[in-house]
Amino acid sequence: MHIVLTGAAGYLASWLVPEVLRAPAFAGARLTLVDLAVPHPPSDPRVRVVAGDLGNEAVREAAIDGGVDVVFHLAGILGGAAEADPALARRVNLDATLALWDDLRAVGAGGRVPRVVYASSIAVFGPPLPDPAGDDSPTFPTLVYGAQKRQVEIALEQYSARGWIDGIALRVPGIVARDGADARQRSAFLNRLFFAHARGVDLELPVGPDGTTWLLSARRAAESFVAAALLPPESLGRQRAILLPAQRVRIDALVAALAARHPSSSTRIRHVPDADIEAQFARYPELRTPLADALGFRHDGDLDALIDNALAHPD
Repeated sequence: MHIVLTGAAGYLASWLVPEVLRAPAFAGARLTLVDLAVPHPPSDPRVRVVAGDLGNEAVREAAIDGGVDVVFHLAGILGGAAEADPALARRVNLDATLALWDDLRAVGAGGRVPRVVYASSIAVFGPPLPDPAGDDSPTFPTLVYGAQKRQVEIALEQYSARGWIDGIALRVPGIVARDGADARQRSAFLNRLFFAHARGVDLELPVGPDGTTWLLSARRAAESFVAAALLPPESLGRQRAILLPAQRVRIDALVAALAARHPSSSTRIRHVPDADIEAQFARYPELRTPLADALGFRHDGDLDALIDNALAHPD
């Protein structure tokens, strides 16, 4: 078995790579990691690195290396970075991804149809988010990132319906907690909050205490991606874009739970709401995920478990 993982230098990949390497179903597989650079690949004989731009045909050819069984496609220009440079975001998020889908179609034409697990996003919905939000909610993305994710979802479903690939797009909520999150991502404050009390640093939150958001730990997200790769083909219908379960968390409840972990911390949290950021990240409605629930996907369980998993470290 050959597995390819793109965006291998990213945060989610730092959790997904060890999850793949220890999965019994992938015990005999070789794993190809693809990114512009992968500075610290695992010292495992099953792992090789292809460094380069996925928009380059030669890089994609080297990654596929004659055939592939599973592709985890995480590579992308995210959130605020996509808004700041729409041309770059289109080249990476859309053009390179569709080129990869075409390359995988050629693999499938040889009788080896690859399972493709694509990292999509709840950004496909809006804002504003539908209330309640679920698998059948309409998608009206307003941001460059969300629109490109939705376009790729459509292509993935069409290619899967034709039997060219066997794809599943996981619509991922807010994944926590990345230490030193990219400040260009407007949701970075959610990651910084998880570490503030432990370090005794003050933090300004651009959302009010009554805000609500959807959160999932990186650990549980990585487990979900592996589970998606192993789903029997017959368990998937025509709808291949699936909303992952997540906890709907109030900002004040999260602040209180994190403060309770460090009762002697001098950290002060101030709320300075920004209407635009609140609309994007702190006005999340009830979440319904019947497709994912039926397939066995789960969120972290409760707020304490979410914090435990979010503050853990990948192997």
